[in-house]
Amino acid sequence: MPTYDYLCRKCDHQFEQFQSITSNPLRKCPECGKIELKRLIGSGAGIIFKGSGFYETDYRSENYKTGQKKDKTSSSDTKTKDKAKDSVTDKKTKQKTKNKKT
Repeated sequence: MPTYDYLCRKCDHQFEQFQSITSNPLRKCPECGKIELKRLIGSGAGIIFKGSGFYETDYRSENYKTGQKKDKTSSSDTKTKDKAKDSVTDKKTKQKTKNKKT
């Protein structure tokens, strides 16, 4: 149940009231007794979500998940290919160095 802020237009009394969402707004000021209350738009309280299922990634579509797996696989393949190229380059450099020494 939310807490609502109220302001009396007659006496400027301001207060909070804990009440159900389905309840009608209060009309009578508890301070001066006049029917001049106005419900204010308040910032409200923070909402706490407990448990799993509250993150945007929890409900991703299967297409999205498949695409993510492909991206991860292709990036790891690229890294493997780069390492292979580096090792070939290193071998060629070592062979050239050996040939120059002999």
